[in-house]
Amino acid sequence: MPRSLWKGSISFGLVNIPVVLYSAENRNSFDLTLLDRRDMKPVGFKRYNKETGKEVAWDHIVKGYEYDKSRYVVLTDEDFRRANVEATQTIDILSFVRAEDISPTSFETPYYLAPDKRGEKSYALLRETLTKTGKVAIATVVIRTRQYIAALIPWSEMMVLNTLRYANELRPIKDLEIPAKSLKATGVTPREIEMATKLVEEMSDSWKPVQYKDTYHDDLMRLINKRIKAGKTEVVTAPDKGEAGEKPGRAKVVDLMALLKRSVQQSGQPKRHLPKRERQAGRKTA
Repeated sequence: MPRSLWKGSISFGLVNIPVVLYSAENRNSFDLTLLDRRDMKPVGFKRYNKETGKEVAWDHIVKGYEYDKSRYVVLTDEDFRRANVEATQTIDILSFVRAEDISPTSFETPYYLAPDKRGEKSYALLRETLTKTGKVAIATVVIRTRQYIAALIPWSEMMVLNTLRYANELRPIKDLEIPAKSLKATGVTPREIEMATKLVEEMSDSWKPVQYKDTYHDDLMRLINKRIKAGKTEVVTAPDKGEAGEKPGRAKVVDLMALLKRSVQQSGQPKRHLPKRERQAGRKTA
């Protein structure tokens, strides 16, 4: 059973649904050790008292808010909870909106929401209502020491709570050079739209996340194993021939129509993905 991060309830109107919050992330990452290149010994980090220079053990560390120069108010986990008990124990639904109205840039971190004891029926009722109406619930929730705006999204047999970025946390796009919506202004022709649409239809498939792999992780492990076999484990080496990637350069101007035609021809049958060379060429035009 995964370790829960938070226990409380979903609240909207007079309804309260007891729920438990779990992390939904399982990131692929390398446990890399920082080394001193002179002797290949690990580099450590210390928590130390800036006044005495002495190391401080975890059980002697507290959290403090600096209200004046070198003057602090000490806060405990219980203080954070007591500041607003209701806010720290409820997912307070504010409204219901269409899922497609939320910008992709707003989504931040996903969490799994599971019903707590005696909450199964009301949990299922909310999940099915959201699914039927095509809506998601917008709510506030306090996780650890921060209040978030979040979306409750029905997914399969469960609900996902995805924290959202506040509007002021997103950079404005007014300074970006974005192509105009007018096809005439961008030079895109109806024939190119037709060919691109055909390519999209040829490559369309149902969403199967399990079929997508972290190939970069595999490639890096292959490089690590290659270095181990070659005995180059503690030497800072220059990239081997063939290891270095393409040098960045100016984007090439390509004939979009010709590229689309070749892509459709090479896609062969439906559900087939573009060849690597075509994907690379497409990226250079972006």
